[in-house]
Amino acid sequence: MGMPEGSFKRRLSLLDLTFLGVGSIVGSGWLFASMHASAKAGSLAWLAWLIGAFAVVLIGIVYAEIAAAIPRAGGFVRYPEYTHGSLVGFMIGFASMLAYSSVAGIEVEAVRGYASHYWHALQTSNGNPTALGIIIQFALLVLFFLVNYWSVQVFGKVNTIVTSIKFLVPLLTIVVLLLHFHASNFSVGGASPGGINGVFQAVSTAGIVFAFLGFRQAVDFGAEARNPQRDIPRAIVMAVILALVIYLLLQIAYLGAVPKANLAGGWASVNFADAPYADLAVALGMTWLSTVIFVDAVISPSGTGNIYMSGTARSLFAWARNGHFYSIFGRVDKRTGIPRPAMWLTLILAAIWTLPLQFQAWSGLVGAVTSATVMTYMIGPVSAASLRKTDPDLHRPFRLKGLGFWSLLAFIAATCIIYWSGWSTNVYLIGLTLGGVLVLYFAFMDKDASTRSKVKTEWKNGVWLIVYYLFIGVMSAIGDYTGKGMKTYIGYPWDTVVVIAGAIVFYYWGVNSALPKAVIADEPAEEAGSYRAAEAPSSNRFGV
Repeated sequence: MGMPEGSFKRRLSLLDLTFLGVGSIVGSGWLFASMHASAKAGSLAWLAWLIGAFAVVLIGIVYAEIAAAIPRAGGFVRYPEYTHGSLVGFMIGFASMLAYSSVAGIEVEAVRGYASHYWHALQTSNGNPTALGIIIQFALLVLFFLVNYWSVQVFGKVNTIVTSIKFLVPLLTIVVLLLHFHASNFSVGGASPGGINGVFQAVSTAGIVFAFLGFRQAVDFGAEARNPQRDIPRAIVMAVILALVIYLLLQIAYLGAVPKANLAGGWASVNFADAPYADLAVALGMTWLSTVIFVDAVISPSGTGNIYMSGTARSLFAWARNGHFYSIFGRVDKRTGIPRPAMWLTLILAAIWTLPLQFQAWSGLVGAVTSATVMTYMIGPVSAASLRKTDPDLHRPFRLKGLGFWSLLAFIAATCIIYWSGWSTNVYLIGLTLGGVLVLYFAFMDKDASTRSKVKTEWKNGVWLIVYYLFIGVMSAIGDYTGKGMKTYIGYPWDTVVVIAGAIVFYYWGVNSALPKAVIADEPAEEAGSYRAAEAPSSNRFGV
Protein backbone atom coordinates (compact mmCIF):
# COMPACT_ATOMS: atom_id res chain seq x y z
CA MET A 1 0.00 0.00 0.00
CA GLY A 2 1.20 3.51 -0.73
CA MET A 3 1.34 6.33 1.72
CA PRO A 4 -1.97 8.13 2.47
CA GLU A 5 -2.80 10.77 -0.13
CA GLY A 6 -3.43 14.29 1.08
CA SER A 7 -4.94 17.29 -0.63
CA PHE A 8 -3.89 20.87 -1.17
CA LYS A 9 -5.44 23.30 1.30
CA ARG A 10 -7.40 26.20 -0.21
CA ARG A 11 -6.19 28.94 2.12
CA LEU A 12 -4.58 31.63 -0.05
CA SER A 13 -6.48 34.91 -0.46
CA LEU A 14 -6.22 37.47 -3.27
CA LEU A 15 -3.75 39.43 -1.13
CA ASP A 16 -1.68 36.29 -0.57
CA LEU A 17 -1.63 35.46 -4.29
CA THR A 18 -0.76 39.03 -5.27
CA PHE A 19 2.02 39.19 -2.71
CA LEU A 20 3.31 35.83 -3.91
CA GLY A 21 3.74 37.47 -7.31
CA VAL A 22 5.16 40.75 -6.01
CA GLY A 23 7.39 38.88 -3.55
CA SER A 24 8.83 36.84 -6.41
CA ILE A 25 9.24 39.85 -8.68
CA VAL A 26 10.92 42.16 -6.14
CA GLY A 27 13.94 40.03 -5.27
CA SER A 28 17.55 40.30 -6.36
CA GLY A 29 16.34 42.02 -9.54
CA TRP A 30 15.91 45.40 -7.87
CA LEU A 31 19.44 45.20 -6.47
CA PHE A 32 21.20 44.54 -9.78
CA ALA A 33 19.02 45.02 -12.86
CA SER A 34 19.11 48.83 -13.14
CA MET A 35 22.91 48.90 -13.51
CA HIS A 36 22.99 46.07 -16.05
CA ALA A 37 20.10 47.56 -18.03
CA SER A 38 21.72 51.00 -18.25
CA ALA A 39 25.03 49.42 -19.34
CA LYS A 40 23.24 47.88 -22.33
CA ALA A 41 20.63 50.53 -23.13
CA GLY A 42 21.94 53.70 -21.49
CA SER A 43 19.33 56.33 -20.74
CA LEU A 44 16.74 54.24 -22.63
CA ALA A 45 16.88 51.53 -19.97
CA TRP A 46 13.50 52.65 -18.59
CA LEU A 47 11.95 51.66 -21.94
CA ALA A 48 13.20 48.10 -21.48
CA TRP A 49 11.16 47.84 -18.26
CA LEU A 50 7.99 48.93 -20.07
CA ILE A 51 8.58 46.42 -22.88
CA GLY A 52 9.35 43.64 -20.40
CA ALA A 53 6.27 44.33 -18.31
CA PHE A 54 4.04 44.53 -21.38
CA ALA A 55 5.32 41.19 -22.67
CA VAL A 56 4.81 39.52 -19.31
CA VAL A 57 1.28 40.93 -18.89
CA LEU A 58 0.40 39.59 -22.35
CA ILE A 59 1.57 36.12 -21.35
CA GLY A 60 -0.02 36.43 -17.92
CA ILE A 61 -3.53 37.35 -19.03
CA VAL A 62 -3.54 34.48 -21.53
CA TYR A 63 -2.56 32.08 -18.75
CA ALA A 64 -5.18 33.65 -16.50
CA GLU A 65 -7.98 32.25 -18.65
CA ILE A 66 -6.65 28.67 -18.41
CA ALA A 67 -5.70 28.94 -14.73
CA ALA A 68 -9.11 30.28 -13.71
CA ALA A 69 -10.84 27.48 -15.61
CA ILE A 70 -8.47 24.70 -14.49
CA PRO A 71 -6.67 25.66 -11.25
CA ARG A 72 -3.79 23.21 -10.91
CA ALA A 73 -0.63 23.06 -8.84
CA GLY A 74 2.24 23.67 -11.26
CA GLY A 75 -0.23 24.62 -13.98
CA PHE A 76 2.49 25.84 -16.37
CA VAL A 77 3.72 22.26 -16.65
CA ARG A 78 0.31 20.59 -16.79
CA TYR A 79 -1.64 22.64 -19.33
CA PRO A 80 0.64 21.75 -22.29
CA GLU A 81 0.15 18.07 -21.46
CA TYR A 82 -3.63 18.53 -21.45
CA THR A 83 -3.74 20.20 -24.87
CA HIS A 84 -0.81 18.68 -26.80
CA GLY A 85 0.07 15.37 -25.15
CA SER A 86 3.15 13.68 -23.76
CA LEU A 87 5.96 15.04 -25.98
CA VAL A 88 5.08 18.69 -25.41
CA GLY A 89 4.35 17.98 -21.74
CA PHE A 90 7.75 16.37 -21.26
CA MET A 91 9.68 19.11 -23.04
CA ILE A 92 7.98 21.90 -21.10
CA GLY A 93 8.41 20.02 -17.82
CA PHE A 94 12.10 19.46 -18.50
CA ALA A 95 12.72 23.13 -19.38
CA SER A 96 10.74 24.16 -16.31
CA MET A 97 12.86 22.00 -14.04
CA LEU A 98 16.03 23.59 -15.44
CA ALA A 99 14.73 27.14 -15.05
CA TYR A 100 12.69 26.97 -11.89
CA SER A 101 15.04 24.97 -9.69
CA SER A 102 17.81 27.52 -10.15
CA VAL A 103 16.05 30.66 -8.90
CA ALA A 104 16.28 29.93 -5.16
CA GLY A 105 19.99 29.33 -5.72
CA ILE A 106 20.35 32.64 -7.56
CA GLU A 107 18.68 34.48 -4.70
CA VAL A 108 20.88 33.01 -1.95
CA GLU A 109 23.90 33.78 -4.15
CA ALA A 110 22.72 37.41 -4.26
CA VAL A 111 22.37 37.45 -0.47
CA ARG A 112 25.86 36.03 -0.02
CA GLY A 113 27.33 38.49 -2.56
CA TYR A 114 25.94 41.54 -0.76
CA ALA A 115 26.79 40.10 2.67
CA SER A 116 30.42 39.59 1.61
CA HIS A 117 30.89 43.37 1.63
CA TYR A 118 30.81 43.37 5.42
CA TRP A 119 31.59 39.67 6.01
CA HIS A 120 34.62 39.21 3.77
CA ALA A 121 35.11 35.56 4.72
CA LEU A 122 32.09 34.60 2.57
CA GLN A 123 33.76 35.33 -0.78
CA THR A 124 37.14 34.98 -2.47
CA SER A 125 38.85 37.82 -4.31
CA ASN A 126 37.48 36.62 -7.67
CA GLY A 127 33.89 36.59 -6.42
CA ASN A 128 33.43 32.86 -5.81
CA PRO A 129 31.98 31.70 -2.47
CA THR A 130 34.36 30.34 0.14
CA ALA A 131 33.57 27.17 2.07
CA LEU A 132 31.86 29.36 4.69
CA GLY A 133 29.94 31.16 1.93
CA ILE A 134 28.64 27.85 0.59
CA ILE A 135 27.56 26.83 4.09
CA ILE A 136 25.68 30.11 4.55
CA GLN A 137 23.97 29.70 1.17
CA PHE A 138 22.90 26.16 2.03
CA ALA A 139 21.70 27.28 5.47
CA LEU A 140 19.42 29.85 3.82
CA LEU A 141 18.02 27.18 1.50
CA VAL A 142 17.31 24.95 4.49
CA LEU A 143 15.51 27.86 6.17
CA PHE A 144 13.32 28.34 3.07
CA PHE A 145 12.71 24.60 3.02
CA LEU A 146 11.53 24.54 6.65
CA VAL A 147 9.18 27.52 6.19
CA ASN A 148 7.60 25.75 3.22
CA TYR A 149 7.55 22.33 4.87
CA TRP A 150 5.09 23.14 7.67
CA SER A 151 1.97 24.31 5.84
CA VAL A 152 0.85 26.56 3.01
CA GLN A 153 -0.88 28.85 5.51
CA VAL A 154 2.36 29.46 7.44
CA PHE A 155 4.19 29.96 4.14
CA GLY A 156 1.56 32.38 2.80
CA LYS A 157 1.46 34.56 5.93
CA VAL A 158 5.27 34.66 6.26
CA ASN A 159 5.52 35.72 2.62
CA THR A 160 2.87 38.44 2.98
CA ILE A 161 4.74 39.96 5.94
CA VAL A 162 8.15 39.74 4.26
CA THR A 163 6.83 41.23 1.01
CA SER A 164 5.33 44.17 2.92
CA ILE A 165 8.78 44.88 4.35
CA LYS A 166 10.39 44.47 0.93
CA PHE A 167 8.46 47.47 -0.39
CA LEU A 168 9.94 49.88 2.11
CA VAL A 169 13.64 49.94 1.17
CA PRO A 170 13.16 50.27 -2.62
CA LEU A 171 10.68 53.11 -2.03
CA LEU A 172 13.10 54.82 0.37
CA THR A 173 15.90 54.41 -2.18
CA ILE A 174 13.76 55.98 -4.91
CA VAL A 175 12.92 59.02 -2.81
CA VAL A 176 16.52 59.63 -1.68
CA LEU A 177 18.07 59.15 -5.14
CA LEU A 178 15.55 61.50 -6.73
CA LEU A 179 16.92 64.20 -4.41
CA HIS A 180 20.24 63.79 -6.29
CA PHE A 181 18.63 63.70 -9.72
CA HIS A 182 20.53 65.15 -12.74
CA ALA A 183 18.44 65.37 -15.90
CA SER A 184 21.60 65.84 -17.97
CA ASN A 185 22.51 62.19 -17.28
CA PHE A 186 19.87 61.18 -19.79
CA SER A 187 21.90 62.74 -22.62
CA VAL A 188 24.99 60.64 -21.83
CA GLY A 189 25.76 57.92 -24.41
CA GLY A 190 28.24 55.10 -24.37
CA ALA A 191 25.99 52.09 -23.72
CA SER A 192 26.83 48.69 -25.19
CA PRO A 193 25.31 48.13 -27.69
CA GLY A 194 22.98 51.06 -26.94
CA GLY A 195 19.89 52.24 -28.77
CA ILE A 196 16.87 50.04 -29.43
CA ASN A 197 19.14 47.03 -29.96
CA GLY A 198 20.48 47.56 -26.45
CA VAL A 199 16.95 47.94 -25.11
CA PHE A 200 15.98 44.55 -26.52
CA GLN A 201 19.10 42.92 -25.08
CA ALA A 202 18.38 44.50 -21.70
CA VAL A 203 14.87 43.04 -21.71
CA SER A 204 16.24 39.49 -21.91
CA THR A 205 19.70 39.57 -20.34
CA ALA A 206 19.83 42.43 -17.81
CA GLY A 207 17.39 40.84 -15.37
CA ILE A 208 14.25 42.69 -16.46
CA VAL A 209 12.09 39.82 -17.69
CA PHE A 210 13.80 37.66 -15.07
CA ALA A 211 12.38 39.96 -12.41
CA PHE A 212 8.84 39.87 -13.81
CA LEU A 213 8.75 36.08 -14.18
CA GLY A 214 7.44 35.87 -10.63
CA PHE A 215 3.92 36.59 -11.93
CA ARG A 216 3.51 32.82 -12.43
CA GLN A 217 3.10 32.17 -8.71
CA ALA A 218 -0.64 32.88 -8.84
CA VAL A 219 -0.94 30.14 -11.47
CA ASP A 220 1.29 27.60 -9.74
CA PHE A 221 -0.57 28.04 -6.44
CA GLY A 222 -3.99 27.92 -8.13
CA ALA A 223 -4.94 24.68 -6.37
CA GLU A 224 -4.44 26.41 -3.01
CA ALA A 225 -6.38 29.62 -3.69
CA ARG A 226 -9.65 30.23 -1.85
CA ASN A 227 -11.33 31.61 -4.97
CA PRO A 228 -9.06 30.76 -7.94
CA GLN A 229 -11.57 31.68 -10.64
CA ARG A 230 -11.80 35.25 -9.42
CA ASP A 231 -8.42 35.84 -7.78
CA ILE A 232 -5.85 34.32 -10.19
CA PRO A 233 -6.40 36.80 -13.06
CA ARG A 234 -6.52 39.75 -10.66
CA ALA A 235 -3.39 38.65 -8.81
CA ILE A 236 -1.37 38.29 -12.03
CA VAL A 237 -2.17 41.78 -13.31
CA MET A 238 -1.90 43.48 -9.91
CA ALA A 239 1.49 41.91 -9.16
CA VAL A 240 3.03 42.98 -12.48
CA ILE A 241 1.65 46.54 -12.30
CA LEU A 242 2.78 47.09 -8.70
CA ALA A 243 6.25 45.77 -9.48
CA LEU A 244 6.52 47.81 -12.68
CA VAL A 245 5.86 51.05 -10.81
CA ILE A 246 8.64 50.22 -8.35
CA TYR A 247 11.17 49.08 -10.98
CA LEU A 248 10.47 51.96 -13.35
CA LEU A 249 10.99 54.53 -10.62
CA LEU A 250 14.13 52.72 -9.45
CA GLN A 251 15.58 52.77 -12.96
CA ILE A 252 14.82 56.47 -13.50
CA ALA A 253 16.22 57.35 -10.07
CA TYR A 254 19.38 55.33 -10.80
CA LEU A 255 19.92 56.96 -14.20
CA GLY A 256 19.53 60.42 -12.73
CA ALA A 257 21.64 59.88 -9.59
CA VAL A 258 24.88 58.37 -10.98
CA PRO A 259 27.65 60.99 -10.38
CA LYS A 260 29.15 62.72 -13.40
CA ALA A 261 32.58 61.34 -12.56
CA ASN A 262 31.33 57.78 -13.00
CA LEU A 263 29.91 58.60 -16.45
CA ALA A 264 33.15 59.77 -18.02
CA GLY A 265 33.39 56.57 -20.08
CA GLY A 266 29.67 56.29 -20.77
CA TRP A 267 27.04 53.99 -19.28
CA ALA A 268 28.84 50.81 -20.30
CA SER A 269 31.78 51.77 -18.07
CA VAL A 270 29.72 52.31 -14.89
CA ASN A 271 30.60 49.53 -12.50
CA PHE A 272 29.42 49.40 -8.90
CA ALA A 273 30.73 45.84 -8.48
CA ASP A 274 28.39 43.41 -6.69
CA ALA A 275 26.31 46.02 -4.86
CA PRO A 276 25.10 48.69 -7.33
CA TYR A 277 22.66 50.67 -5.19
CA ALA A 278 24.72 50.35 -2.01
CA ASP A 279 27.88 51.51 -3.80
CA LEU A 280 25.95 54.32 -5.50
CA ALA A 281 24.74 55.47 -2.09
CA VAL A 282 28.35 55.55 -0.84
CA ALA A 283 29.43 57.49 -3.95
CA LEU A 284 26.75 60.06 -3.11
CA GLY A 285 27.97 60.30 0.49
CA MET A 286 25.00 58.48 2.04
CA THR A 287 26.56 55.67 4.03
CA TRP A 288 23.39 55.27 6.09
CA LEU A 289 21.38 54.40 2.95
CA SER A 290 24.04 51.92 1.93
CA THR A 291 23.64 50.20 5.30
CA VAL A 292 19.86 50.02 4.90
CA ILE A 293 20.24 48.56 1.39
CA PHE A 294 22.65 45.93 2.67
CA VAL A 295 20.06 44.86 5.22
CA ASP A 296 17.39 44.64 2.54
CA ALA A 297 19.82 42.68 0.35
CA VAL A 298 19.21 39.85 2.79
CA ILE A 299 15.44 40.30 3.06
CA SER A 300 14.43 40.81 -0.61
CA PRO A 301 16.29 37.91 -2.25
CA SER A 302 15.47 35.66 0.72
CA GLY A 303 11.77 36.36 0.32
CA THR A 304 11.94 35.54 -3.40
CA GLY A 305 14.04 32.44 -2.80
CA ASN A 306 11.50 31.28 -0.24
CA ILE A 307 8.66 31.57 -2.77
CA TYR A 308 10.57 29.81 -5.52
CA MET A 309 11.48 26.99 -3.16
CA SER A 310 7.77 26.34 -2.81
CA GLY A 311 6.89 27.03 -6.45
CA THR A 312 9.55 24.65 -7.75
CA ALA A 313 8.07 21.86 -5.65
CA ARG A 314 4.66 22.47 -7.26
CA SER A 315 6.30 22.34 -10.69
CA LEU A 316 8.00 19.00 -9.95
CA PHE A 317 4.71 17.73 -8.50
CA ALA A 318 2.97 18.67 -11.76
CA TRP A 319 5.62 16.95 -13.88
CA ALA A 320 5.18 13.77 -11.84
CA ARG A 321 1.39 14.02 -12.14
CA ASN A 322 1.76 14.29 -15.91
CA GLY A 323 3.49 10.91 -15.76
CA HIS A 324 6.97 12.04 -16.83
CA PHE A 325 8.70 11.81 -13.47
CA TYR A 326 8.82 9.42 -10.54
CA SER A 327 5.40 9.11 -8.92
CA ILE A 328 6.73 9.68 -5.39
CA PHE A 329 7.15 13.36 -6.31
CA GLY A 330 3.45 13.56 -7.14
CA ARG A 331 2.37 12.85 -3.58
CA VAL A 332 0.88 15.36 -1.15
CA ASP A 333 1.28 15.09 2.61
CA LYS A 334 -2.12 14.37 4.13
CA ARG A 335 -1.71 16.52 7.24
CA THR A 336 -0.08 19.65 5.80
CA GLY A 337 -1.26 19.64 2.17
CA ILE A 338 2.36 20.10 1.03
CA PRO A 339 4.03 18.01 -1.74
CA ARG A 340 6.82 17.08 0.66
CA PRO A 341 8.79 14.62 -1.55
CA ALA A 342 8.99 17.33 -4.24
CA MET A 343 10.11 19.78 -1.55
CA TRP A 344 13.07 17.55 -0.68
CA LEU A 345 14.13 17.28 -4.32
CA THR A 346 13.78 21.06 -4.73
CA LEU A 347 16.18 21.59 -1.83
CA ILE A 348 18.74 19.30 -3.46
CA LEU A 349 18.44 20.92 -6.90
CA ALA A 350 18.65 24.45 -5.50
CA ALA A 351 21.77 23.49 -3.53
CA ILE A 352 23.44 22.14 -6.70
CA TRP A 353 22.89 25.47 -8.46
CA THR A 354 24.84 27.27 -5.73
CA LEU A 355 28.02 25.20 -6.18
CA PRO A 356 30.99 27.17 -7.58
CA LEU A 357 31.47 24.87 -10.58
CA GLN A 358 27.83 25.33 -11.60
CA PHE A 359 27.33 29.00 -10.87
CA GLN A 360 28.12 32.02 -13.01
CA ALA A 361 27.88 35.72 -12.25
CA TRP A 362 24.37 37.00 -11.48
CA SER A 363 24.15 38.86 -14.78
CA GLY A 364 25.23 35.80 -16.75
CA LEU A 365 22.90 33.31 -15.13
CA VAL A 366 19.75 35.42 -15.22
CA GLY A 367 19.90 35.41 -19.02
CA ALA A 368 19.90 31.61 -19.03
CA VAL A 369 17.12 31.40 -16.46
CA THR A 370 15.04 33.99 -18.35
CA SER A 371 15.33 32.12 -21.63
CA ALA A 372 14.66 28.72 -20.04
CA THR A 373 11.62 30.01 -18.18
CA VAL A 374 10.14 31.79 -21.19
CA MET A 375 10.69 28.55 -23.14
CA THR A 376 8.07 27.11 -20.76
CA TYR A 377 5.80 30.17 -21.01
CA MET A 378 5.58 30.40 -24.80
CA ILE A 379 3.39 27.28 -24.96
CA GLY A 380 0.65 28.93 -22.86
CA PRO A 381 -0.78 31.13 -25.64
CA VAL A 382 -0.83 28.10 -27.95
CA SER A 383 -2.58 25.95 -25.33
CA ALA A 384 -5.16 28.67 -24.58
CA ALA A 385 -6.04 29.18 -28.24
CA SER A 386 -6.19 25.47 -29.01
CA LEU A 387 -8.34 24.83 -25.93
CA ARG A 388 -10.91 27.30 -27.27
CA LYS A 389 -11.16 25.08 -30.37
CA THR A 390 -10.99 21.60 -28.84
CA ASP A 391 -12.97 22.26 -25.65
CA PRO A 392 -15.31 25.20 -26.31
CA ASP A 393 -17.74 24.11 -23.57
CA LEU A 394 -15.17 24.28 -20.76
CA HIS A 395 -16.42 26.62 -18.05
CA ARG A 396 -14.23 29.73 -18.20
CA PRO A 397 -14.87 32.07 -15.23
CA PHE A 398 -12.41 34.52 -16.82
CA ARG A 399 -12.84 34.73 -20.58
CA LEU A 400 -10.31 36.93 -22.38
CA LYS A 401 -11.90 38.94 -25.18
CA GLY A 402 -9.96 38.77 -28.42
CA LEU A 403 -7.96 35.77 -27.22
CA GLY A 404 -6.77 34.91 -30.74
CA PHE A 405 -5.10 38.30 -31.12
CA TRP A 406 -3.66 38.52 -27.61
CA SER A 407 -2.34 34.95 -27.57
CA LEU A 408 -0.57 35.49 -30.92
CA LEU A 409 0.97 38.71 -29.60
CA ALA A 410 2.03 36.94 -26.39
CA PHE A 411 3.65 34.10 -28.37
CA ILE A 412 5.56 36.60 -30.52
CA ALA A 413 6.74 38.47 -27.40
CA ALA A 414 7.91 35.24 -25.73
CA THR A 415 9.73 34.15 -28.90
CA CYS A 416 11.56 37.48 -29.15
CA ILE A 417 12.62 37.31 -25.50
CA ILE A 418 14.12 33.84 -26.05
CA TYR A 419 15.89 35.02 -29.20
CA TRP A 420 17.26 38.17 -27.56
CA SER A 421 18.90 36.03 -24.88
CA GLY A 422 21.53 35.15 -27.50
CA TRP A 423 23.35 32.14 -28.88
CA SER A 424 25.57 31.43 -25.87
CA THR A 425 22.48 30.96 -23.71
CA ASN A 426 20.10 29.28 -26.15
CA VAL A 427 22.49 26.71 -27.55
CA TYR A 428 22.80 24.97 -24.17
CA LEU A 429 19.14 25.21 -23.21
CA ILE A 430 17.82 24.02 -26.56
CA GLY A 431 20.44 21.26 -26.68
CA LEU A 432 19.52 20.01 -23.21
CA THR A 433 15.78 20.11 -23.93
CA LEU A 434 16.03 18.32 -27.26
CA GLY A 435 18.38 15.81 -25.66
CA GLY A 436 15.67 15.21 -23.10
CA VAL A 437 13.30 14.29 -25.93
CA LEU A 438 15.59 11.40 -26.89
CA VAL A 439 15.54 10.24 -23.28
CA LEU A 440 11.74 10.30 -23.36
CA TYR A 441 11.65 8.28 -26.59
CA PHE A 442 13.95 5.53 -25.37
CA ALA A 443 12.30 5.45 -21.93
CA PHE A 444 9.04 4.41 -23.57
CA MET A 445 10.47 1.76 -25.87
CA ASP A 446 10.23 -0.96 -23.20
CA LYS A 447 6.63 -0.14 -22.25
CA ASP A 448 3.52 -2.00 -23.34
CA ALA A 449 2.15 -1.73 -26.87
CA SER A 450 -0.69 0.66 -25.96
CA THR A 451 1.73 3.10 -24.29
CA ARG A 452 4.08 2.98 -27.28
CA SER A 453 1.16 3.63 -29.60
CA LYS A 454 0.00 6.60 -27.48
CA VAL A 455 3.47 8.15 -27.42
CA LYS A 456 3.92 7.66 -31.16
CA THR A 457 0.58 9.33 -31.83
CA GLU A 458 1.23 12.27 -29.51
CA TRP A 459 4.63 12.92 -31.04
CA LYS A 460 2.71 14.15 -34.08
CA ASN A 461 1.12 16.78 -31.82
CA GLY A 462 4.54 17.98 -30.62
CA VAL A 463 6.88 17.90 -33.60
CA TRP A 464 6.16 21.59 -34.23
CA LEU A 465 7.79 22.43 -30.89
CA ILE A 466 10.98 20.57 -31.81
CA VAL A 467 11.20 22.47 -35.11
CA TYR A 468 10.43 25.71 -33.23
CA TYR A 469 13.38 25.19 -30.89
CA LEU A 470 15.64 24.40 -33.85
CA PHE A 471 14.47 27.59 -35.58
CA ILE A 472 15.34 29.68 -32.51
CA GLY A 473 18.72 27.95 -32.31
CA VAL A 474 19.55 28.68 -35.95
CA MET A 475 18.46 32.31 -35.70
CA SER A 476 20.53 32.71 -32.53
CA ALA A 477 23.56 31.48 -34.48
CA ILE A 478 23.14 33.73 -37.53
CA GLY A 479 21.29 36.78 -36.18
CA ASP A 480 22.50 39.93 -34.44
CA TYR A 481 22.54 38.37 -30.95
CA THR A 482 25.20 35.73 -31.61
CA GLY A 483 27.71 37.02 -29.09
CA LYS A 484 31.34 38.05 -29.32
CA GLY A 485 33.53 36.38 -31.91
CA MET A 486 30.65 35.05 -34.05
CA LYS A 487 29.68 36.29 -37.50
CA THR A 488 26.31 37.93 -38.03
CA TYR A 489 24.53 36.92 -41.24
CA ILE A 490 21.19 38.65 -40.63
CA GLY A 491 21.65 42.01 -38.91
CA TYR A 492 19.28 44.10 -36.81
CA PRO A 493 16.39 44.80 -37.37
CA TRP A 494 15.86 42.16 -40.08
CA ASP A 495 16.80 39.34 -37.74
CA THR A 496 13.99 40.30 -35.38
CA VAL A 497 11.60 40.61 -38.35
CA VAL A 498 12.47 37.05 -39.39
CA VAL A 499 11.97 35.82 -35.82
CA ILE A 500 8.55 37.50 -35.61
CA ALA A 501 7.50 36.03 -38.96
CA GLY A 502 8.65 32.60 -37.81
CA ALA A 503 6.76 33.01 -34.53
CA ILE A 504 3.52 33.65 -36.44
CA VAL A 505 4.02 30.46 -38.48
CA PHE A 506 4.82 28.34 -35.42
CA TYR A 507 1.92 29.76 -33.45
CA TYR A 508 -0.66 28.63 -36.00
CA TRP A 509 1.17 25.34 -36.51
CA GLY A 510 1.08 24.74 -32.77
CA VAL A 511 -2.59 25.65 -32.37
CA ASN A 512 -3.55 23.29 -35.18
CA SER A 513 -1.36 20.50 -33.78
CA ALA A 514 -3.37 20.15 -30.57
CA LEU A 515 -5.01 16.89 -29.52
CA PRO A 516 -8.48 16.45 -31.05
CA LYS A 517 -9.90 16.66 -27.53
CA ALA A 518 -8.07 18.14 -24.55
CA VAL A 519 -7.28 15.54 -21.88
CA ILE A 520 -7.87 17.44 -18.63
CA ALA A 521 -6.97 15.27 -15.68
CA ASP A 522 -9.55 15.51 -12.89
CA GLU A 523 -7.73 14.91 -9.63
CA PRO A 524 -10.07 15.71 -6.73
CA ALA A 525 -7.85 13.93 -4.20
CA GLU A 526 -5.15 16.56 -4.56
CA GLU A 527 -6.85 19.57 -6.09
CA ALA A 528 -10.37 19.66 -4.75
CA GLY A 529 -12.92 21.42 -6.90
CA SER A 530 -15.61 20.85 -9.46
CA TYR A 531 -13.41 20.87 -12.53
CA ARG A 532 -14.74 18.68 -15.33
CA ALA A 533 -12.37 16.20 -16.94
CA ALA A 534 -12.61 15.69 -20.65
CA GLU A 535 -10.91 12.32 -20.37
CA ALA A 536 -9.46 10.09 -17.68
CA PRO A 537 -6.21 11.27 -16.07
CA SER A 538 -2.99 10.08 -17.64
CA SER A 539 -1.22 7.22 -15.92
CA ASN A 540 2.20 7.68 -14.38
CA ARG A 541 4.82 6.24 -16.71
CA PHE A 542 7.54 6.29 -14.11
CA GLY A 543 5.44 4.65 -11.39
CA VAL A 544 7.25 3.82 -8.14
